[in-house]
Amino acid sequence: MQFRRKEPEVQEPMDLDSVMKKYDQESNTRIWEGKPKIAVTCILAVFSLFCLYVTLFASWLEEWRLTSFVAGIVLLGFLVYPARKGVQRVNHIPWYDIVMMVAGTGAFLYFTFNALDIIQQGSRFAWYQILIGIVGIACLAEVCRRSVGLPILVVAGCFLVYALIWGLSNPTFTGRVNYAVRYLFYSKEGVLSTPINVCSKFIIVFIIFGAFLERTGIADLFMDIANALVGRFSGGPAKAAVVCSAFEGMVSGSSVANTVGSGSVTIPLMKKTGYSPEFAAAAEASASTGGQIMPPILGAAAFLMADYVGVPYSTIVKCAILPAILYFGGVFISVHLEAKKLGLRGLSAEQIPAVKPLLKKLYLLLPLIVLFYLIGSSKASIQYAAAIAILAAIAVGLCNRDNRITLRRIVQALAAGAQGTISVAAACGIAGIIAGTITMTGLANMVVNLIVSLAGNQVIIALVLTMVCCIILGIGVPTTANYCIMAATCAPILIRMGVPTIAAHFFVFYFGIVADLTPPVALAAYAGAAIGQANPMKTAITATKLAIAAFIVPYIFALNPSLLLMDTTVWEVISICVTSVVGIVGVSAALEGWLAAAMPWYLRVISAVGGLLLIYPGTATDLIGIVLVGVVVLVQAVKKRTSSQRLCVDA
Repeated sequence: MQFRRKEPEVQEPMDLDSVMKKYDQESNTRIWEGKPKIAVTCILAVFSLFCLYVTLFASWLEEWRLTSFVAGIVLLGFLVYPARKGVQRVNHIPWYDIVMMVAGTGAFLYFTFNALDIIQQGSRFAWYQILIGIVGIACLAEVCRRSVGLPILVVAGCFLVYALIWGLSNPTFTGRVNYAVRYLFYSKEGVLSTPINVCSKFIIVFIIFGAFLERTGIADLFMDIANALVGRFSGGPAKAAVVCSAFEGMVSGSSVANTVGSGSVTIPLMKKTGYSPEFAAAAEASASTGGQIMPPILGAAAFLMADYVGVPYSTIVKCAILPAILYFGGVFISVHLEAKKLGLRGLSAEQIPAVKPLLKKLYLLLPLIVLFYLIGSSKASIQYAAAIAILAAIAVGLCNRDNRITLRRIVQALAAGAQGTISVAAACGIAGIIAGTITMTGLANMVVNLIVSLAGNQVIIALVLTMVCCIILGIGVPTTANYCIMAATCAPILIRMGVPTIAAHFFVFYFGIVADLTPPVALAAYAGAAIGQANPMKTAITATKLAIAAFIVPYIFALNPSLLLMDTTVWEVISICVTSVVGIVGVSAALEGWLAAAMPWYLRVISAVGGLLLIYPGTATDLIGIVLVGVVVLVQAVKKRTSSQRLCVDA
């Protein structure tokens, strides 16, 4: 049976800014023009330079560094983000925003300038110090609401209510409030805990690096390389979207930003080649979401993981390589099967970028190569590696005639880095409060004991329960905060059940990311749907299907850590990669209903079972899985050959 290509649809121009503002909370910023814009840009750039100096050169007391960093985040948060979405007045900031900005910044600076005395106070805090702590937490929460969204504050509020009413043992409400403020504001167990510490030391430097790299024009290079590599094959635009998103994931860890950035080009092109709007949007969204698991920049949560686990970031990068390849391989396979099912062609020769001009632009990859080398060789600390990569990006930008970097663009890159840090830092601060509340009340032990009792001695049950918790929490909490909570609650469960520490943390990390695709809150999928003028819910469901590897790969490395390159041999790595790829092919074919030809329901069941057995480690399961998938392949090959012969006879 032959499928006809759909006629290209005419798509109205899409306002990408409106899409970003609708689905990406960070994009809802104030409108500054003229001299106020210059002033705000300079303030943002100075903050980036301040953070680079403190991170790379200063040897400050940790409390000085952390509180001054959060003070700057609060200041910038109110400068950049308005209280509400919608039409903004140009060069306007309401008086109440100024009051909150001054109060919140002042609260953290009070801690900065009195840090030594506060450290020596012990538990003896005056009433005004408690009030200052409440003001600081409240203003940071408001910045988080504006830059990240309300759901994370609802989660944090629920934990705080639990702590103040039931979780703390102090007999009076005032006593419980005092204890909570001391613990969450004045100690390093709340706002100033690991998430903010990692953000101020590592994450901001990498965000600044990404801002500089974007200004070298590397995004266009990624798209051209992707089209040159796979554009000519069946379903070329969709495959190019997957490859391009994998490349962009090395620079940016934002699912929505990646979807809108590359999707503005790839989604309309996919629709023109015959993909449905829902599939086109879903393919881009699922590939872009994988950016958070693509080395060397894996998103903010990966830096937190290195600190929680107590290993160098280079170890996290090494462990992430094979799972990332399998994830993008799974999306690529699904896209390929859909293209074959629809009988789609690739791009024409005229649409494929010429090789010679591409080769001349490969020098734009130098900053990434430098970063890979420094991280992989451990010849420099993480922040110094990122700083050197920033200098490499500036050097590359100076050599780029088509997109030459200037002093003005350097300032803009520094400002963009600071602005990009606001939402991450605010989320890290609130995540610290959530994690601190869990620890303060002993709730973590309660959750651990509950899930362990439900799972019994079955690791697979514990993994499923943890997955469900991560996905549900991801509905209201961004990846960074999701990981912090799961690292404090569910990761210890998996470790107690025998899962290696890094594998357990990677497991919760992966399923925190999947929330960007899974309904009902699938922001990356919804952003793609807006660009493709598709049904949002259908797009989210399709994206979840395409990203099936994201649901499978974590179970693979949780049950067989060889995939993370941990204590393994070359043969074990090759074996698990082969069986995993074949397993993903089997599951993807079952979901698509197509391998070499249309699959009846019983073949889809056999293919799914065989694929899942190949994913589960064990010689017996691998052999049975290979037999089942092999039977499906054989039947499909015979069916395709018979169909081809029939068409020849009819002709």
